[in-house]
Amino acid sequence: MSTVIEQPVEARLVAAAPRMPSIPATLHYDRGDPFAVRMTFPAPATLEGVEVCWTFSRELLVAGMREPEGHGDVRVRPYGYDRTVLEFHAPEGTAVIHVRSGELRRFLAATGELVPVGMEHLHLDLEHDLAELLRGSC
Repeated sequence: MSTVIEQPVEARLVAAAPRMPSIPATLHYDRGDPFAVRMTFPAPATLEGVEVCWTFSRELLVAGMREPEGHGDVRVRPYGYDRTVLEFHAPEGTAVIHVRSGELRRFLAATGELVPVGMEHLHLDLEHDLAELLRGSC
């Protein structure tokens, strides 16, 4: 069984112009980091021309699909029945995207099969993480 889930999604960038261009993105979940979800945008889809990856909690994504959640760099909220809005806040500005809620539900279902919600702690390697932290402190 794989320990990583990657799912491409179609995101719509919300801009001042009436047209909302589609941009590719990839959702990523790794059993080795069971609380986190990553969303990656390829270089051609970013203003900087470099791949951009945002990491946020799976719990934020789950909760944000029901009601507005998040107070930091990443915020999630439902938008009608079939869309979810993700806001990414950075010093350079804010990106607001719409993703089909069905795609997010499918991704979250796959992550739940890999690591059930509430069982994330069973997949942490605390000894390894502690060793990594202490390696640079001596």
